[in-house]
Amino acid sequence: MSRIAFLFPGQGAQHVGMGKTIAEKYPAARELYHRASEILEYDLAKLCFEGPSEELDSTVISQPALFVTSLAALEMLRADSPDKVLACEMAAGLSLGEYTALVFAGAMSFEDGLRVVQRRGEAMQAAADANPSGMVSVLLLDREKVSEICQSASSAGKIWIANYLCPGNIVLSGENSACELAAELAEQEGGRAIPLAVAGAFHTEIMKPADSRLSEALAGVGLKKPEIPVISNVDAEIHEEPDEIRDLLVRQVISPVLWEDSLRTMLASGFDEFYEIGPGKVLKGLMKRVDRKISCETVNDS
Repeated sequence: MSRIAFLFPGQGAQHVGMGKTIAEKYPAARELYHRASEILEYDLAKLCFEGPSEELDSTVISQPALFVTSLAALEMLRADSPDKVLACEMAAGLSLGEYTALVFAGAMSFEDGLRVVQRRGEAMQAAADANPSGMVSVLLLDREKVSEICQSASSAGKIWIANYLCPGNIVLSGENSACELAAELAEQEGGRAIPLAVAGAFHTEIMKPADSRLSEALAGVGLKKPEIPVISNVDAEIHEEPDEIRDLLVRQVISPVLWEDSLRTMLASGFDEFYEIGPGKVLKGLMKRVDRKISCETVNDS
């Protein structure tokens, strides 16, 4: 018998029009956008459905937008295939998506999750504004080689590994000069380097100014033990105690995301039927790079 797990996407999966057909067809999804707009005090649905993309892509908007749209997609699955939702035994989310996973798992309410995600986006944007920086995706090279490139590029500025996404897809994050050198070195080693359109060096020490604001936001949230296990981005392990989860969420913004390791934790536990809940199909692609035999379906409106 298959074991089902849900995956929730992170920042970068957003696109204008996301969630529109789901909200039109499913009242529970429509209600999420309504509640979110009241809490955020701006029309989130309009930004998701109509844009403009420049505004939707900003860190302060895209994080709550993806959080709500992924949960709207979950409501579509709950209506169409309630057995799949009930059978789900584990969840994980990429960066921002970890909050979505925790709400799905009952560790925090939708309202609390949205407020924290809003504060998280604001804090990360402020940290990025104070320290001009960026991220670059390095393809076709293994962890050891990328680590060597990162070390060499540090001669031009501060730089770290920010995301271990899948074999041959690792993201570096840091000061722009160091990212540019890392891209050159990756190309010289036979890899490909793709600069990412992000506000700054997420998941590094450059985000340190954000952690106190995030810690403050999480302190006001009534976290509970998750009803199903949720994998932490920080160590690719399962954590149940609310205080531990709270601490890991704060650490997450300055720590590398161990996504490949998280997927391998789930596979090692016997999970073989995955659903990517929310916009895009990035996580499905990453799963196929880890194990192409595993079933991974997307749940969205595209």
